Amino acid sequence: MHGNLSVMGGTTIRAAAMAAAVLGACPAAAPAAEADRISIGYLHPTDRTLTLSLVERPPADLGRAGAELAVEDNDTTGRFTGQDFELVPIGIDPAADPEAVVAAAEDLVSRDVAAIVADLPADMLVAVSDASGDTLVLNVGASDDGLRLADCRANLVHVAPSRAMAADALGQFLVWKRWTRWLLVVGSHDADGAFADALRRAAGRFGAEIVEERVFADTGGARTTDSGHVQVQKQLPVFMQGATDHDVVVVADESEVFGTYLPYHTWDPRPVAGTAGLRPAAWSPSHEQWGAIQLQNRFRDGAGRAMRAEDILAWMAVRAVGEAATRTGAAEAGAIRDYVLSDAFELAAFKGEALTVRPWNNQMRQPILLATDTSVVSVSPQEGFLHPASFLDTLGYDQAESGCDLRGGE
Repeated sequence: MHGNLSVMGGTTIRAAAMAAAVLGACPAAAPAAEADRISIGYLHPTDRTLTLSLVERPPADLGRAGAELAVEDNDTTGRFTGQDFELVPIGIDPAADPEAVVAAAEDLVSRDVAAIVADLPADMLVAVSDASGDTLVLNVGASDDGLRLADCRANLVHVAPSRAMAADALGQFLVWKRWTRWLLVVGSHDADGAFADALRRAAGRFGAEIVEERVFADTGGARTTDSGHVQVQKQLPVFMQGATDHDVVVVADESEVFGTYLPYHTWDPRPVAGTAGLRPAAWSPSHEQWGAIQLQNRFRDGAGRAMRAEDILAWMAVRAVGEAATRTGAAEAGAIRDYVLSDAFELAAFKGEALTVRPWNNQMRQPILLATDTSVVSVSPQEGFLHPASFLDTLGYDQAESGCDLRGGE
């Protein structure tokens, strides 16, 4: 188990500080050699689906602000290693023709980028990976489990946690609380069903029981009206009435149709968890442990808003490239890829554990926060859930069950 890491790249930063002190005490030095320029491509959506809550409406720079902060952090060390980092962003229309997305990726490769950070849906992500040759593609947006199973790619690293990781993180906590009888409420869209599948798998893995399932059909209509709260207050409790005895309501509503309204509108007085209520997440604006408050404050000073999961995932991806570049002293895409995929790679990301990459499916191992709107309630993996190699591998598909073996059983 790796020790807690409270600062980004602690060894490198301490070395940089010492170097700065030495340089400051010396007379004028000879002009420095020109720095190696390391470009990092960033494919991101130009528009994002609106959420039910006004508080959660996506800002225009969602994700990109995190990537830009990571470039600044990379440059902090790069000044002492002769490296200069730049972000090359390309906005992608979510309704774009896949060929246009592939063309954008090929353009980045032609510019000799060190890696491509991609915040794209699963189908676009696969197309970009296949078009990028040996250039590393870092997935910061797609949680689809299939990308870690049959559709895995050798040059595709998943910085974003999978649905299975999120469901396992939540499942471990609910079982630790002895809330083992789950009422599962699922939306009617494909993404909702995919997360529901992950929750069913988590229940089976950790000894919970789904005592009943209900489907909330999306019938369309306006999301917000003047009488919206009245309708919700009357209709949702009726929808939840007469359920089998349960400890907790577990909701799968990735499509943001109804889940936000479930807390305090259930028929029985029960906690709500899943995509609403207590949520498993890569990040929370309220996270402050392991030095995270320093990152949160720096981000807020620069972006003028709180740091969200999309921001930290982009930050982690760009920082992974920076870590590989400074550790190897290289700027070439092949060297960056080889280091990130090696056993030597670790990334400090203010989550209490060094992040590494699973060799069989290129998923980045990481703790998952369990958070409400205002606080982090817990962090998974939970105590007591053991694994023979890494306790972080209790989250998501393990090697024996993944069906993906990218590096020959390492």
